[in-house]
Amino acid sequence: MPLYQLFELNHAAIMPARVLSDAARLALSHPLNPLAHTPMGRSVAAACEMFERATRRYAKPSFAITHTQVEGHSVPVHEEVAWRKPFCTLRHFRRELPRDNRGNDTKLLIVAPLSGHYATLLRGTVAAMLPRHDVYITDWTDARMVPVMQGTFDLDDYIDTLLALFALFKGDIHVLAVCQPSVPVLAAVALMEADGNRHTPHSMTLMGGPVDTRINPTQINALAGQHSIDWFARHVIMQVPWPHPGVCRAVYPGFLQLGGFMTMNLDRHMGAHKELFRHLVEGDGESADKQRGFYDEYLAVMDMDAAFYLQTVDTVFIRHALPRGEMTHRGRPVDPSKIKHTALMTVEGEKDDISGVGQTEAAHALCTSLPQAKRAHYLQKGVGHYGVFNGSRFRAEIAPRISDFIETHQGGGNAIKAAKREAASA
Repeated sequence: MPLYQLFELNHAAIMPARVLSDAARLALSHPLNPLAHTPMGRSVAAACEMFERATRRYAKPSFAITHTQVEGHSVPVHEEVAWRKPFCTLRHFRRELPRDNRGNDTKLLIVAPLSGHYATLLRGTVAAMLPRHDVYITDWTDARMVPVMQGTFDLDDYIDTLLALFALFKGDIHVLAVCQPSVPVLAAVALMEADGNRHTPHSMTLMGGPVDTRINPTQINALAGQHSIDWFARHVIMQVPWPHPGVCRAVYPGFLQLGGFMTMNLDRHMGAHKELFRHLVEGDGESADKQRGFYDEYLAVMDMDAAFYLQTVDTVFIRHALPRGEMTHRGRPVDPSKIKHTALMTVEGEKDDISGVGQTEAAHALCTSLPQAKRAHYLQKGVGHYGVFNGSRFRAEIAPRISDFIETHQGGGNAIKAAKREAASA
C-alpha cells in the first residue's frame, strides 16, 4: 500500500482511541471530579492529552489578528481577501486608520514560503509589521485541496503569480520574502527590470533565503546534493488519496516535510513535549498554553504540488541555477544584474540551520547594477531560522530595521517616478 494511503488509513483507524482519550482527559480534568485534584488524576489527564495531540491532524490555523498599535493607539484590523487564484489567496489586513494617516501608509507584501507550513506561521511577522505598514500576505493553498482539473503548479507558475501581484499594486509595494520565496522574488523582479516594466516594487527584503546554497551548506542542502532529481521523484512524490478534493494529484506530502524538520531537532522537540507534560501535571496553564500554541502552528502542514517541489529542488538546491547564471523562467534567462531600481535588503540569522549564513547575502553579489545606496544587509546574532522572522528579537531588532529600510526607499520605484514624469508633462 502506498505510504500516503497508509498514513490516512492509520489516522482513521486510531480515531476511536483518540476520541476515548480526549473524553478521559475531559473527565479527569473536570473541577467536580475529585481525581482532578490529585497527582494521579492530573498525570493521567496529561497523558491522555499528549496522546490525543500526538495522533491528531492539525487543521490550518487562523491569523486571528484583530487589533494593532499605531502611534500608541489601538486600531481594529480586518482580514480581507484581495485577490484569489486556485493555488494562492492574497490576504489584506486592513487597519481602520484615520483618514489623515492613510496618505503616508506604505504597502507591504509578505511572500510566505511554500515549504510545508501554512502562511499563518508568519502571524508574528504580520503582527510586527502592521503598526507601520499596510500589510498583505500570500496564503498558498494546500495542494491536496486543489482538484486536478485546475492543473499543476510549478516554480514558473509561482513566479507568474508574483508578477501578477506586483502588477496588481502598479509598483506601489514593498516585498518581504521569508525563506523559500527569496529566489522567485529575486527572479520576478529581475524579469520585470529586464523588460523595463515600471511596476517594479520599491524594495525587496529577503530573509533567511536559499539564494546560493553552496555557501555554508546546511544538513538540508547536503541532502539535496547527495541525490538526483529522479531520486526525489521516486521516493517522496505521492498521489493524494480519496476523499481529499485533490485526489490523484501528485504532491510532496506535508507529513514528510514535517518529519524531516522534526528529526533535525528531535531532542529539542522531545524536551519541549516533556516540558508540556510537566506543565499539565503541575497545572501551569500559561506555560502549557504557550507550548500548545507553538505546536498547533508547527504541526499544521500542507502538501506541495509535485511540479513545484521538484523544480524548486532541482533549480535551487541541486543545480544552483540562479547564482550560476543558468536560471530561466519559461525559457527566458533570469539575470539579477538587470535590477537597478528595486532596493535590496537581506536578513540572516547567526544560528540558522535551514539557510546558512551567507546564502541570502549572496543576492547582493548577483545584483551588480544596483547602487550601493539601495542595499542593506543585517545579521541577527543569537537566532536560528525561526527567529529571523518571529519572536522577541525579530520584533525588537529586525522588524524596525526593515521598516526603516522600507520607508527610506518609499517612492524610489519606477512607478512613482513614471507618475511624476507624467504629471510634469501634463
